[in-house]
Amino acid sequence: MYAYIRGIVSDITQDRAVLEAAGVGYELFAGRKTLDKLILGEEAKLYTHLHLAEGVQALYGFYTEEEREMFRRLIGISRVGPKLAVSVLSVMEPSDVISAVVTDNPTAFDPVQGMGRKMAQRVILELKEQVKDAPLPVGKPGQAVKIGVAENIRAEAVQALVALGYDGLTASRAVSAVEEAKNVEELITKALRKLAR
Repeated sequence: MYAYIRGIVSDITQDRAVLEAAGVGYELFAGRKTLDKLILGEEAKLYTHLHLAEGVQALYGFYTEEEREMFRRLIGISRVGPKLAVSVLSVMEPSDVISAVVTDNPTAFDPVQGMGRKMAQRVILELKEQVKDAPLPVGKPGQAVKIGVAENIRAEAVQALVALGYDGLTASRAVSAVEEAKNVEELITKALRKLAR
């Protein structure tokens, strides 16, 4: 219904913002990463998703189209509602979510409020099926990686870094940032170098 709304940021709260466009104030629920980029009194453009459920309408706002696309993928998973999807995107970039899927790493979702390990495993299982042939960003913006390429090696490397004491999200980011590795040992070494910077 609405692709995006461009307007002046007239209010920012803990979980939403109001954009005033053409004399109308649009209340948009948003994740922390989006809200942190908004400045009161300045113009902003948020991509939107209108969610209808049980007679309740809510408009969600996203700073990038990638965030909106990931939100839509997440709410398409059974038992993942908009609130949990926003929680995911408050902590993780879309590329972090895909990295967790690629490396089969449920610990990457540990910082997400309201998501337990079983739900994280469900998200990984269902997203893996959805995106297995799609080139999606992993690691650096603009870098495309086919899901399934060196999947087992990446998963092993993440597990090794977690065993060394790194949290799941940090481990996934480091492994995803490595563009080439011949084997799991080389991948772990290169990931550790990135973490040491």
